[in-house]
Amino acid sequence: MNRFCGEVGYGETVESPAGSGIWKDIITEHNYMGDVVRASRRLESGEGINSDISVGNSISVVADPYVVQNFSKIKYVLWNGTRWKVTSVEIKERRLIMELGEVWNGATPDTPDNP
Repeated sequence: MNRFCGEVGYGETVESPAGSGIWKDIITEHNYMGDVVRASRRLESGEGINSDISVGNSISVVADPYVVQNFSKIKYVLWNGTRWKVTSVEIKERRLIMELGEVWNGATPDTPDNP
């Protein structure tokens, strides 16, 4: 089993500016350590010339109070230098297990829409 050390991105959807009807994800990242409990990769044929890369990895971290309360806001995991979309989250025996999918192309703390 490989070890995991990386950031988990949480998104809070807020109306900005207030009353505008424009909703944005404000992203915060929290650092976690855990285990890569499954590592796999798949290529999916898309409409473009190149196939889309998707992983089927599962990452397990200790379920601290913050992650238990906010697991529904998890958007991505920063793993091996790339942000990967979290496709499902399961709380199991004091651990949080996140399944990863394709590369995350959404908001990050570094994008201009985030303060």
